[in-house]
Amino acid sequence: MSTAPLAHTDVIVLDYLAALWAQSEDLSPQLRDDLMSTVADYIQARRMAAAPLEDAAAIVQRLGPPESLVEAARRGQMPAHIRLPALIPPPPPPPLAPLVRGHAAGVAEYFAVGMLTAGALFVPVVSPVGGMLLASASPHFTAAEKATGWTLTAGSAAAGVFLTLFFASMPFHTDAALLLVYFVLTAGSFAAGMLLLNALRRRQGSALPGR
Repeated sequence: MSTAPLAHTDVIVLDYLAALWAQSEDLSPQLRDDLMSTVADYIQARRMAAAPLEDAAAIVQRLGPPESLVEAARRGQMPAHIRLPALIPPPPPPPLAPLVRGHAAGVAEYFAVGMLTAGALFVPVVSPVGGMLLASASPHFTAAEKATGWTLTAGSAAAGVFLTLFFASMPFHTDAALLLVYFVLTAGSFAAGMLLLNALRRRQGSALPGR
């Protein structure tokens, strides 16, 4: 059976299950096992419900005589009241891995921000990608913040490459065109850096005493 073992001292429940087993002798092995498992699950569920039924006699009374359950199983009509799930509170979800709170961000986080902002001005594309790799490995940023940072950085780089190819295909280009390409290449990563920097500042503020 799939349920936890019942206490050996619970004579009433054990006697009931023994009587049910004896009464169901003529059932097919599969149907017999299904009946026994369902009844045992019902008993266990009643004991774990939000308002548990501790009295074994009351649980057995609600199940009804073993003969009735066996007769219903023969007709292929398992009683509905033992099929319905008991009101058992679902187990609490496992706690999500929290952001590191109460600890200030380290050098890596601020270095990542620097690569996304100042670094992008000198080495576009390469420096922002390195900064996002550092940020992605940090527990101080949420998955949404990391995804937004990557979207801004990659989108800016893709748009810059597109503009570069576009202007390169033209018979002439101006300094304004080059400046536009440079701006597009750096704007997304700069925005990503500011997003992550603001996130760090918010968490540092919430970690201060009295916050």
